[in-house]
Amino acid sequence: MFSRRSDLPLDRDDHSRLLRWLNAFMVFQAVLAMTAVLVLNATAGRWDHGVRGTLTVQIARVDADDDNTKRLQQTLNVLAVTPEIDRYEVIDDAQLLRLLEPWLGHYVEVGDLPLPQLIDVALKAKTDLDLRALSNRIAAQVPGTSIDDHEIWLERLVRLIEMIEGVAAAVLIFVGLATVGTVVFTTRTGLAIHKEAIEVLHLIGAQDSYIARQFAGRAMALGLRGGIMGLALAIPTVLGVGYLAQPIEGALVPQLGLEPAHWGTLAVLPVAAAVIAMLTARLTVMRTLGRIL
Repeated sequence: MFSRRSDLPLDRDDHSRLLRWLNAFMVFQAVLAMTAVLVLNATAGRWDHGVRGTLTVQIARVDADDDNTKRLQQTLNVLAVTPEIDRYEVIDDAQLLRLLEPWLGHYVEVGDLPLPQLIDVALKAKTDLDLRALSNRIAAQVPGTSIDDHEIWLERLVRLIEMIEGVAAAVLIFVGLATVGTVVFTTRTGLAIHKEAIEVLHLIGAQDSYIARQFAGRAMALGLRGGIMGLALAIPTVLGVGYLAQPIEGALVPQLGLEPAHWGTLAVLPVAAAVIAMLTARLTVMRTLGRIL
């Protein structure tokens, strides 16, 4: 697609230089949209892997500590004889306060709040637990208990993530279409400006493909430079957003971040934008010259 020599002064076209800056802006937006898709997809996977198949048993506290200990043990006894349960773990007060620390601060004591006793329960793989029957058995032994299977809010979160992913994917599509439209406009403008030179090249035997290679090579070079600029601007933005999101990691959502494979995907975007610019320019030249010459 490249030509070692150019018979058209494309380097001196101001309108073609605009393509580099527009492509930088497009790649910048594409990197942000792609980052959102990758992070949300990974987050949804972590949520689904970490939450699905788990339960949380909540035991309301009473005034006497001895009674609280007895109620906890009775609940554990019920869980221990339930064959669908793989393991269970009591969440101690210190751990519970650490979970609430982002919202309540560092100086809250257990006695200051009516916090329930929590038990984290993991189910065996491919098991079908009758949640209502388990809840009734526990309530018969320990009144004031409840079970949260996380399914309702997990499904809502997954739907929300899918919706945001769809919006981000739509942004990627619009960015791609805008890039194509920009290349088409600049290429047609270049053809109009250099129409006389192109006619001379045809008279001396130059084929449309030869002229198309010059426009395509120029579009790819400008697209790659602009793409690298856009990626260079987007990386600090992505890292800055990740830094600002650190306080909510672990407290509300799993770890937010990009894996090496994700960074590799983002690094390909400038190349993809350059290839799109090259192919669009070549196709535009071939179709335009086929009509006017």
